[in-house]
Amino acid sequence: MAEPRVEVDGGIMEGGGQILRVSTALSCLLGLPLRVQKIRAGRSTPGLRPQHLSGLEMIRDLCDGQLEGAEIGSTEIMFTPKKIKELHLKGGTNAEMAPQIDYTAMVFKPIVENFGFRFNCDIKMRGYYPKGGGEVIVRISPVKQLNPINITDRGSVTKIYGRAFVAGVLPFKVAKDMAAAAVRCIRQEIRDLRVNIQPVQETKDQAFGNGNGIIIIAETSTGCLFAGSSLGKRGVNADKVGIEAADMLLANLRHGGAVDEYLQDQLIIFMALASGVSRIKTGPVTLHTQTAIHFAEQLAKAKFTVKKSDDEEDASKDAYIIECQGIGMTNPNL
Repeated sequence: MAEPRVEVDGGIMEGGGQILRVSTALSCLLGLPLRVQKIRAGRSTPGLRPQHLSGLEMIRDLCDGQLEGAEIGSTEIMFTPKKIKELHLKGGTNAEMAPQIDYTAMVFKPIVENFGFRFNCDIKMRGYYPKGGGEVIVRISPVKQLNPINITDRGSVTKIYGRAFVAGVLPFKVAKDMAAAAVRCIRQEIRDLRVNIQPVQETKDQAFGNGNGIIIIAETSTGCLFAGSSLGKRGVNADKVGIEAADMLLANLRHGGAVDEYLQDQLIIFMALASGVSRIKTGPVTLHTQTAIHFAEQLAKAKFTVKKSDDEEDASKDAYIIECQGIGMTNPNL
C-alpha cells in the first residue's frame, strides 16, 4: 500500500524556503509523499521563487521523484520521492542569504561527520551572484545507521583562522584589506591568540565571475567550530566586509553554546534520524531551528526538548540544550 500523503503547512513559523528544504529532505529520506500548501504565504512575494524551484527540482532529480505544481509563484506542490543518487551541484557557491560553500566544508562537514558517516565536498569551481557558474560534487559513504551526538562542552578557543578571497577583476588589495580589518576587530576582544586569515586571489580556473568575501573560523579545545562570514557588494568597502564577519564570529562566541547560530538548525534532521539521544548546546534558539524541529517531529516522529542550560558557567549567558530522541532510521540498502 502506498504511503499516505503528508500535509505540510508552508506558511507557519519561519514561513519561507526552509520549510521546503526540511520537509522535502525528510520526505526523500523517509519515503514520505508530501503536499506542501501555503508556500511562503507571509512573504511580500508569496509562492515559489526561482531559487526555491531550483532546490525542489534538485531534490526531485536526486531521488528520481515526482514533482507536481512546481513553477514560479506556485503556493502548492506535491512531491513523491523514490531512490537517492550521487549529488552534482551547479550554481552560486558564495551567495547572500545562504551559508557559503566554505562554511559547508570547514564547519558543517567536520561536525556532521560526528554522526558516523563521511562525505567529500569537492569544489570544482566557485560561482558568485548573479552569474553563478560554480560546481560542487558531493559524495557520501553510506552507513547503516546514524550515531547520536553530544556537543555540549565548548571548551576554550585555541585557534582562529580563515580566508579572505577575491575573484575576477577585483584587486588582491581588497582581500588583504578584508583580512586586516577582521583581525583588528577580533583583537579588540581576543588578544592572546594569533588570528590567521589568509588573503586569496582565486584564479580563473577556480572561480567564475567577480566576487569577494571572507570566512573566519574559531576552533576550540573540544573540537567545536564557530564561524563568521560576509560577502562583498558593490559600493561596500573591504573593511566593512571584514568587520561584519568578525562581529558575527564574536557574537557566536559570546552566547556560551557549543555550535553557532547557523549550524544549530542544520543538525536537527540528523538528530531526528539518529539512533539514541543526541544533545547540543546552543545560543538563542533561532526561528529556523524551531521550524526544523517542528517538521522533524511532524514528519519523522522524533521527540525534541529545548531547555535553558543549567550549567553554572552559563548562568549569565543565553545558552540552551536541545535534546532529541532519534528514530533510529536504518538504511535499507545496506
